[in-house]
Amino acid sequence: MGEKVVAGRFDLSDRQRYRDKLRRCLTGLERLLAEKRFDRPKNLMGLEIELNLAGTDGMPKMLNAQVLERIASRDFQTELAMFNLEVNIPPHRLGGRVFDRLAEELRTSLAYADRKAGEVDAGIVMIGILPTLDRDDLVSSNLSDVDRYTLLNDQIVAARGEEFTLDIAGVEHLSCTSKSIAPEAACTSVQLHLQVTPARFADVWNAAQAVAAAQIAVGANSPFLFGRELWRESRPPLFQQSTDTRPPELQAQGVRPRTWFGERWITSAYDLFEENLRYYPALLPICDDEDPLEVLDQGGVPNLAELVLHNGTIYRWNRPVYGIADGVPHLRVENRVLPAGPTVIDVVANAAFYYGLVRALAEEARPVWTRLPFEAAAANFDAACKDGIDARFTWPRRGRYGGTAQVDAVSLVRDELLPLAEAGLDAWGVEPADRDLYLGVIEERCRRRVNGASWQAATFHKALDAGHSREAALAATTRRYRELMHKGEPVHLWPVGSPEPVPLR
Repeated sequence: MGEKVVAGRFDLSDRQRYRDKLRRCLTGLERLLAEKRFDRPKNLMGLEIELNLAGTDGMPKMLNAQVLERIASRDFQTELAMFNLEVNIPPHRLGGRVFDRLAEELRTSLAYADRKAGEVDAGIVMIGILPTLDRDDLVSSNLSDVDRYTLLNDQIVAARGEEFTLDIAGVEHLSCTSKSIAPEAACTSVQLHLQVTPARFADVWNAAQAVAAAQIAVGANSPFLFGRELWRESRPPLFQQSTDTRPPELQAQGVRPRTWFGERWITSAYDLFEENLRYYPALLPICDDEDPLEVLDQGGVPNLAELVLHNGTIYRWNRPVYGIADGVPHLRVENRVLPAGPTVIDVVANAAFYYGLVRALAEEARPVWTRLPFEAAAANFDAACKDGIDARFTWPRRGRYGGTAQVDAVSLVRDELLPLAEAGLDAWGVEPADRDLYLGVIEERCRRRVNGASWQAATFHKALDAGHSREAALAATTRRYRELMHKGEPVHLWPVGSPEPVPLR
């Protein structure tokens, strides 16, 4: 959502002109790919984390403008709602002690932001969905005061033409409606970027799609919404439903949602951008003055502004990104699967697991996506979101017999994926000490069958059993989570429950 836009009205000619510009941008991208104009391999990774603001009582605080003013750093920026912030870590070259350096930068940035938030009686909470959020918190009046969010909300609401329906059946069942896209702001994630050459893009994207379910299984951290215990990772269904421009009739016709896993393995980054044009009408038909083909004819590098903006309104869990750095175009795979949190070491462990795994899988002689039906990868993703670390997946059999088999997520990660991730980190040139520390966190989560979601659920139920009301139990869980998050021990070591006394009745 990071593009700056100016709110305004669109007429019929704006949409036709935008469609024409999108086609010219796509042709420009095709030419850039054919002419091999993209950056050489640099092994660059990047990281963004969306954060929540909450008070000492565990309740959300609508104060991001005040907190950002105090932080006064370009590394921090607004997100969709007033209780959200985002921190961006500059790109790092994969190799050496990169993950330790990344962890130190994150600790420093988050501690500073938390101190500044404390000046207005708020604090930073790094969690997939803040358990104390209420429906009254997620209304359009609490969207950040930024033109692009207002305009995006107006366009999605207009495209849908009726209220959004949230219907998620998990441990409990949530069914409600919303007049705006504000519930999407409940979803706070970690976004992992990997710059890749066009020749490697498809392999890396396919690998990322194949392992998205495993990422969720070990990293789930969003079990609660509006006081209900839902899926272990409730962000994907919430994100899809809260941005769904399709009324029920279009859903019944099989029209694709704007938040989706995808439907096929790809052969080029071009495939994804072409799908964007083929399947999705523009939400923000804002045209740039640049003619991308004229720029190319003159030997320049086009910004492809319309293509970039349109791509930013289609919420793939692994999204292609076109960018320009120092006058040279590049491509990135943006992995948007993971929830934020629980701690810095957990976030960095999730990143190490992902970067190692996609490197190894992308270079396999018989890639997993040639042996796993895409429909199975999508079903695995849903299973991981529902069941977290207890999920079961369909996965290719090892050995000469081929085919697929059912396997539980923990066994798959421990027996097959962690060794691959280790080999991938070695291929990146990551120091063994870094590799072993952070992959060891993933291994311990598997051994103990603990992740952020399972800890939240267990602590919540322990508070209920101790006599707290449901609201008090969610608040106590959030306060304890925030306390342990700032202490920094990985979540598999967190004691279940809260030391708070049972309230007198």
